[in-house]
Amino acid sequence: MNPASHPDVFELSDGNFAFIGADATSALESHLPADASRADYERIVIVDRATLISARDTIPEA
Repeated sequence: MNPASHPDVFELSDGNFAFIGADATSALESHLPADASRADYERIVIVDRATLISARDTIPEA
């Protein structure tokens, strides 16, 4: 990963969340669970554990 770039999680003005991470769609698509699917406009993005855990306190429960 480029040290100048790092994963991030942030809340959008409409209340949705956006994730910045490494695009792993081509590497992981064939490994999705049977009950998972992806639309053509969606990507599988890797966000490391530390980033998601650090964002946990800023994500509202409801």
